[in-house]
Amino acid sequence: MQQLLFAIFTMVGGVLACVVYFFGTNFLLDKMFPSKGLTGAQASKNLRITNAIRPWLFMAPALFALTVYLVYPVFESVRLSFHNRSGQQFVGFSNFAWMINDGEFRQSIFNNFLWLLVVPALSTFFGLIVAALTDRIWWGNIAKTLIFMPMAISFVGAAVIWKFVYDYRAEGSEQIGILNAVVVAFGGTPEAWMTIPFWNNFFLMVILIWIQTGFAMVILSAALRGIPEETIEAAVIDGANGFQIFFKIMVPQIWGTIAVVWTTITILVLKVFDIVLAMTNGQWQTQVLANLMFDWMFRGGGDFGRGASIAVVIMILVIPIMVWNIRNATKEMEGH
Repeated sequence: MQQLLFAIFTMVGGVLACVVYFFGTNFLLDKMFPSKGLTGAQASKNLRITNAIRPWLFMAPALFALTVYLVYPVFESVRLSFHNRSGQQFVGFSNFAWMINDGEFRQSIFNNFLWLLVVPALSTFFGLIVAALTDRIWWGNIAKTLIFMPMAISFVGAAVIWKFVYDYRAEGSEQIGILNAVVVAFGGTPEAWMTIPFWNNFFLMVILIWIQTGFAMVILSAALRGIPEETIEAAVIDGANGFQIFFKIMVPQIWGTIAVVWTTITILVLKVFDIVLAMTNGQWQTQVLANLMFDWMFRGGGDFGRGASIAVVIMILVIPIMVWNIRNATKEMEGH
């Protein structure tokens, strides 16, 4: 109850603080450079000044938050990556040399590569298929709501849900895990799915695919509805079947949107952390870069140098995809 009250107080206090800030800064700005009651050049000058300052007043809290929580951590992480575990002594590139020779880091890179191959592709594919199918049935909006619902669940919450899917009990015991219950019902032997090396990575990927399919569906559904009906009608008149219309007429016209969805999920995959932490904590060869960074930074006494160097690697991998994504989105906006 105390935590709930604290959360409510924080939300209400935050909203009130924003209201006070915006009304207060606007009031002070209008008092400092009044335009009402004045005429001529002075009123015009004050109006120009307030119009120039007002947008910056609105953006100031966001810019401050970005500086504190994004810009500063980037530079501090780069600095720490060249220092020892306490962050005090400069050690050059020794942390990066350690990464190259560390087996767990190489395992993390391999696992992240697997996630990059599977999750964006399947999330985008399922999202595209669902978007196309739900537009053709009367209960499509209900289906979309159900598929989009996992997006409202945190990654840790989703991991807890899927723990009940993958739960394992010894053979002969009642299986509460859905997957093992099905296996046993068909005469199979229950398995501890999360402890099976290599394949356990794919069981973890299913969770993120389950979450992100709804995101892909919403974006791609909007793109499909923007396709001109004339092109589809022309394809029908030419004798094209449903598959030809979908893959040769509709998909090429929304390829830019598909690419944006794909790369957005790719960036998310490079930073995946919560699911692995909650399900396996990187055990049984499921380690990924973000969880490895967390381990080195905050566990085992904390090694800020090695943790920061892993963070820099993640950042280097994300930046090119993010830049390409922004350029692609900008081109699409210019096209409209």
